[in-house]
Amino acid sequence: MAEPARTNRREFLQGRSAIEALGDAVIGSPEPLRPPAALAPERSYLLEVGREAMACQFDILFCPRRYPQGADAALAALDLVEWLEAQLTVYRETSELMAINRRAGAGAVAAEPQLFELLVRAAALSRATCGAFDITSGPLSKVWGFYRRQGMMPTGAAIEEALAQVGIEGLELNAQARTVALARPGMELNLGAIGKGYALDRAASLLASQGVDDFLIHGGNSSVLARGDRQPPSSIEASDSVQPATSASGGAPQRGWSIALRHPLRPEVRLAEFWLVNQALGTSGSGTQFFHYQGKRYGHVIDPRTGWPADRVLSATVIAPTAEQADALSTALYVMGLGEARDFCAQHPAISALVVTSAAKAGQIELHPLNLAESAWQAL
Repeated sequence: MAEPARTNRREFLQGRSAIEALGDAVIGSPEPLRPPAALAPERSYLLEVGREAMACQFDILFCPRRYPQGADAALAALDLVEWLEAQLTVYRETSELMAINRRAGAGAVAAEPQLFELLVRAAALSRATCGAFDITSGPLSKVWGFYRRQGMMPTGAAIEEALAQVGIEGLELNAQARTVALARPGMELNLGAIGKGYALDRAASLLASQGVDDFLIHGGNSSVLARGDRQPPSSIEASDSVQPATSASGGAPQRGWSIALRHPLRPEVRLAEFWLVNQALGTSGSGTQFFHYQGKRYGHVIDPRTGWPADRVLSATVIAPTAEQADALSTALYVMGLGEARDFCAQHPAISALVVTSAAKAGQIELHPLNLAESAWQAL
């Protein structure tokens, strides 16, 4: 199926819709896959407004009949995402994050208020996950070659040297002065495992401030945020005959926004379906960035505690109240492995997860739902 054209403001105002009768998003693969129409009977057509940012495609879906102001709001939200990329990226020397990194070991830097609060929350998540999520792990991504998407096998000494620069205890946050300092030369902040989720939350807040409160927004194929429950327009003519969408199983009316997860070993296969209402979903795995060395596969998600790529699970998908949490915790649970992930979810009932592991039989997998209500998901 051909990729639908992206919709700009002029096309929207002329009545051109990028997507009709479609409310599903598919995550877990570098190539977007549109579901067949049978999975989403027409309820009300949706408009998709998208733009490339943060090395992926950001898309916002909403019902233009319900929100005539939605195009302008969506474009403003995408403008904000671009601004946040310029602030948070480690790939531009002009970013605020790089200004902090350049001062590592040399004193504190004043931070923009919302960036400072993000760093505070990121540090708290690092402590809550016992270091499985750590925004100071940038040196490890560099030594393994994933910073430039060119994986390579480092020496043991190089890993130890990079690991010595990692640790959230070296991030010094002064709330009164709102300053940030990195305690040791060589330390670096990298928000790659939380930045997209943060951008989705900020974009969602902007949309809500413009009166758009029922929409889906996603960044790439790993981070999704749903607001509302995909209701049709409040006033529909009888002749429209708009019906609620049904689930993929053809059962009861679908509740919320439908999100499909791809199989980690067979990306053309849908593994599970989730329904989100005022929730966010993030997924982590190493299906797109990896290399082989002496017959062993090494993925790009590094365990900040050991300095080595995590390999205990195939994927970890998290549903959380915010996209920031879902983004960071999907990485953390992937690093933890099934046992630690199960313990974490037992202690945090607001966090749900689906962890996928290899089965005893080669090529087979096992699904491990954690805090997931039966009504919120189904295996496909």
